[in-house]
This record gives sequence, C-alpha cells and structure tokens, in this order.
Amino acid sequence: MSSKYDVKDISLAAEGKKRIEWADKDMPVLQLVRKRFLKEKPLKGFRMSACLHITTETANLLRTLVAGGAEVVACASNPLSTQDDNAAALVKEYGINVFAIKGENRDTYFRHMNAALDIKPNVTMDDGCDLVSLLHSSRKSLAGNIVASMEETTTGVIRLKAMEKDGTLKFPTVAVNDAMCKHFFDNRYGTGQSTLDGVIRATDHLIAGKKVVVAGYGYCGKGVASRSRGMGGHVIVTEIDPIKAIEAVMDGFQVMSMEEAAPIGDLFITVTGNIHVIRGEHFKVMKNGAVVCNSGHFDVELDLVALAKLAKKTRKGVREFVDEFTLANGHTVMVLGEGRLINLAAAHGHPASVMDMSFAVQALATEWAIKNKGRLSATVHNVPPEIDAWVAKLKLESMGVNIDTLTKEQVKYLSSHDMGT
Repeated sequence: MSSKYDVKDISLAAEGKKRIEWADKDMPVLQLVRKRFLKEKPLKGFRMSACLHITTETANLLRTLVAGGAEVVACASNPLSTQDDNAAALVKEYGINVFAIKGENRDTYFRHMNAALDIKPNVTMDDGCDLVSLLHSSRKSLAGNIVASMEETTTGVIRLKAMEKDGTLKFPTVAVNDAMCKHFFDNRYGTGQSTLDGVIRATDHLIAGKKVVVAGYGYCGKGVASRSRGMGGHVIVTEIDPIKAIEAVMDGFQVMSMEEAAPIGDLFITVTGNIHVIRGEHFKVMKNGAVVCNSGHFDVELDLVALAKLAKKTRKGVREFVDEFTLANGHTVMVLGEGRLINLAAAHGHPASVMDMSFAVQALATEWAIKNKGRLSATVHNVPPEIDAWVAKLKLESMGVNIDTLTKEQVKYLSSHDMGT
C-alpha cells in the first residue's frame, strides 16, 4: 500500500478531535508522561508500528509517543474496533498515519498491518500479537530491526509465551498486560463496564433478572461477573481452573459447567482467551432468544461455524451488531458483534480513566525497553515494578487520595529479624 493512510472518511476528523480531547481530560497520568516526553524526547529516532484498537484513548497514547520523538504509524488490531472519526482525527489533526476502517474485511486488515510495517519499525505495539506474528511469518526480514515489542492483551501474552517456549521468538517483548496497573484495573473494571455497555447498546435488554453466564473467571471475567450482578443479573460462572472456580463460589456466584449452564442461560459472555468455549452441543440446547457474545480478543471463543451448520435460517443484522440464528427446534440464538470484542464492536471500549493507567504503563515500558536496547533477551519480559508503582501513585494523586508512608520505626522493623515476642 503506497498511500500514507487509509481511513473511512477524513472529513470526520473534527468530531474525532473533540472526542480525543474529551478522553484526554480523564487521562491525567498519561498527560504527565506526555509533558515529560515532549521535553526529554526519549523516543527520538525510533520508528514505531502500533497495531491497537483505534479509539479515543489509543489516540492519546499515540500522541504521547509522538511527543516523545517517535515516528508512529498505527493500524487496527480488530476489524470492528476502529472509531472512524478518531482515525480521521489522528491523520488530519495530529499528523499520525493510520490504516484502519471499522468493518474492514480480512484482506484489508492484513493489508493495513503490512502498511504499518512498511516503515521498517524499531519498536512495535500489539493488541493480540498479530503484528508480531506477521513479523515472524511473511515479514521476517524486518524482525532484526526490532528493539522490543509491547503486548497489551492476555491473548497476546499467551501467544508470545508459547513462541518463547518453542524458541521461535526473535526479539524482546514486554508483557504490558501483566503489569498490575493494567490487568488488575483495565481487565477487571474496564472490561466489566464496557462489556455490559456493548451488550446493552446492541440489544437494549434489561440485565436485571436475567441469568448471565460468564465463561472464565480471570480478571476480565471477575469484572464482567461483578458488573452483571451489580445490574441485577443472576450470574453463573463457568471455569476449567478449580482455584478460580472456588474463588467464584466464595465471591457468591453460582458455578457450573457450560453443559449445565447452556439450557438455562439468557445471556452468555465469553472472556477466556481460548477457542470454542461455546460449541455446537451448547447452542443446540439454549433457550429461545438466548443472547451470546464474546469479550475476549479473538472471535474464536464462540464456534460460529458449528452454529451456522445447526441453523435452518440465518438473518444478519436483525439489529445493528445482532445476527439471528434459527435452529431446527425453532429456537433462536442471537450472536452479538459477529462474535468479536463486544465492548468495542458495539460500544466505545474501556473508559478513559482506566486506560489512563494502562497507556501510561505502555508508554513508560516503551521508554524502558528503548533505554535497555541491546540488553534484553529475546524472551517475554515483565514491566519493571517501579513503573507500576509510579503510575499508581500518580493516579491516586489525580483522584485526590492520600495514603500513609512508613515511619522510620516501621522501616526498621520490617528490615529487622530480632524484634517481636
């Protein structure tokens, strides 16, 4: 692709800028990072390809990277997650080349990723590991240029660790997702709120009184289950991990297998990061009008091929982001957002306040990786804990929250072994 950008409609830029500026008001920690980056230029001379959800919050991250001196090109990390007005604004108002269109097909999606890699990046950012996968397959010649890659998702970190285990990972990667200020808040509170937001926008259904089946009780699942219960839903959790299952039980949720949950659930939400969590045998026994969606990164958690084979009739777009499948027994199953990330397919993703922490960590982890150029092995690295601590401290300050500090006596006590009974 020879063009410098590819967005749906550049005339949407003015509206996109308004939304980007609105989100920025709720991202004070990232603002502080941007202010320092603008002064110090720690990313100067580095080319960055960012395969991320093109949202208002992401726009402010990209602005921060540019403020740090980086040359940045961005593409979408999911065909349905792009906010077209923000993509236009990034190009026209902020001079950042973007290749992303909401609803782009698979060919365009990969063409856009390749366009982002055409700058021969030194650093990449990923939301799901697709860009890194491309660098390890059809764009291998560029892998030697990579100083480091940042990964924002649970799904992506799983893929990267599998590559590390197989000995195929060609450059250092940083598991931004695993930073406490990312997964503990973004995955739990961000995913929890935005998933329900997407479900409600797509269906206009009342959550109260419904049996909500949440597949997976990791941090994302905890958030979805908590928010569903908070809206009056009767929450059922399915799990494969006995420890997480016990945790869900002790958190007050009903826990059962998907086989048991399938006939009784009204709304099904998958957040596992695994494949075919809801399969043909589950779809077959669902009650009439059951609603099914996914809030994991890839569209593989629902076996939609099996559902299509089971359906005697399929109606696409019965409502925006809703497809209806009629089974042989006359029951209908409603699939939201084509089985893709419902919080970004049908809504606007996580609130800016929680992405403030995630993207501050992302920016600072990038700076750390660049400062350690040549000293990091081609493995998956954790974000340094001091970055987490700094982001958390600044976030508390922005919220007007004060916490205690250790006294000299307490410091001495914690470092001694001769005090006690």
